[in-house]
Amino acid sequence: MEDPSHTARALWALLEPLHAVTYFAPEARQAFEDAGLRGFWRGYFAGRAAPLGETGPEPVTAAFFGFAPAMVARALPGLWAVVTPGRALEARRTGAGAALRRLLSGYGREVEEAAGLLLPVVRGLDCAGRVLAAANRALPVPPDPVERLWHAATVLREHRGDGHVAALVAAGFDGCEILVLRAGADLPRAELQPYRGWSDDAWLAAGRRLAARGLLDPRGGATAEGLRAHRAVEEATDRAAARPWQGLDASARDRLRRLLVPLARASAAALRFPNPMGLPAPAGEMTDVSGPQVPGSGRSA
Repeated sequence: MEDPSHTARALWALLEPLHAVTYFAPEARQAFEDAGLRGFWRGYFAGRAAPLGETGPEPVTAAFFGFAPAMVARALPGLWAVVTPGRALEARRTGAGAALRRLLSGYGREVEEAAGLLLPVVRGLDCAGRVLAAANRALPVPPDPVERLWHAATVLREHRGDGHVAALVAAGFDGCEILVLRAGADLPRAELQPYRGWSDDAWLAAGRRLAARGLLDPRGGATAEGLRAHRAVEEATDRAAARPWQGLDASARDRLRRLLVPLARASAAALRFPNPMGLPAPAGEMTDVSGPQVPGSGRSA
């Protein structure tokens, strides 16, 4: 019998590329710009925070977890003077849809069938304690099959991300510390710190706290205990993400994976590998695009 945690991680790796085009595909970036959101971070914060409504920086900092509060405060609530949450949601949906229609051209049957398998999972989600997942699930399901698939992938990735935040809090990490630990394990600091807005002082202070716990060595590398702590968070995240998939029988899970593999590989053309999301390249293929990369729903970093 397959380990439900393994299923959760495997499906995250296949769903995350479908969602992540929202940030990195040119069609998605253009849709945000057409709505008046010029620059990567305006689109990112407005699009991702919009399901929460016209909120300020404090709830968004809490929900997104890894961003420095000052970085979030530079974006919110000021962005709501430029665009309403409803307009930001429209730009997010139409931009992602346009990107996926290009990337998934020729996969119409797979898109429709995968969306049909995923939507009952989304409807059955227990969103208690998962604010971003609940806010996204409350949005209307788009009639277009490509946008339905994107909607389902988005709700499920935020559901996993909410569980990841809970695992990090339970393990005693704050938003900066987990990035410093990940930089000490396998990702360059330059891929993480600038894109989350932490100052050098905050980064160094987080490193000192981790070293005091025995999680970093004097050179800033993750110790064996640090690697175990990070692995434990990932395992807890997988366990927390496993429950939604238990309602699908083995044949449906296998069919879903077979459908998603080519869709994930095609969507990954809009992404960069390696990336701070911790997302592996489908089938080992490595691609590169310019622009910031943001740890997201799997939030391995």
